[in-house]
Amino acid sequence: MDRPLIFINSAISADGKLSTNERKQVRISGKLDFERVDELRAQADAIMVGIGTVLSDDPSLTVKSPERKAARKAVGKSENPARIIVDSAARTPLDADIFKKGEGVRIIAVSSAAPAENVEELEKKALVIRTGTDKVDLPELTGKLKEMGINILMVEGGATLNWGMLSAGLVDEIYTFIGNLIIGGATAPTFTDGEGFSEAELLRLELLSAEKIEDGILLKWKVKGKRNTGL
Repeated sequence: MDRPLIFINSAISADGKLSTNERKQVRISGKLDFERVDELRAQADAIMVGIGTVLSDDPSLTVKSPERKAARKAVGKSENPARIIVDSAARTPLDADIFKKGEGVRIIAVSSAAPAENVEELEKKALVIRTGTDKVDLPELTGKLKEMGINILMVEGGATLNWGMLSAGLVDEIYTFIGNLIIGGATAPTFTDGEGFSEAELLRLELLSAEKIEDGILLKWKVKGKRNTGL
């Protein structure tokens, strides 16, 4: 493949929302699902999020378990996968948690339209990849990541990045934990935002498994025509 194996992992409410209409993160899953996500991170070569997720949630995207970090180190890897922000306009705050916590490679993907002064500051803290004119070119970016030795890429949202990856045909599998709560709100972000597919373009999935975890359910989907990640 000319790109990594790519899967999206997300926790959504029973009505498909990622967070409230204030874009405030809501605890949707519990301890068992957090452990599952930590294991996925530990197995991945890189974790990718969009700039919206960074600005609203400021995640560190680190592996939390000392045992999992030690296991990565034992096979010659960094404690954490590479952490990637898709940030077309180079808006990533210089004090973002991704820069403060944990060892490992940080990558910021920007477009050629990003302000030069912002890019220059980010280059002091991360590897900056330029791709795309006004927006990051996701197919080109994933190709570059493959060339860097990233073979398994975990996408953790948000809604705009999920749409970009799915609409570009770059996703192999989708894991959604559906929690036992309703969030509502016409402007609250859903699993995928963006323009949406027309009826003729609808993206078809194949259900791989459904598993009850605590008070929610984990659905694993394969995007039809794509390879299984085996995770």
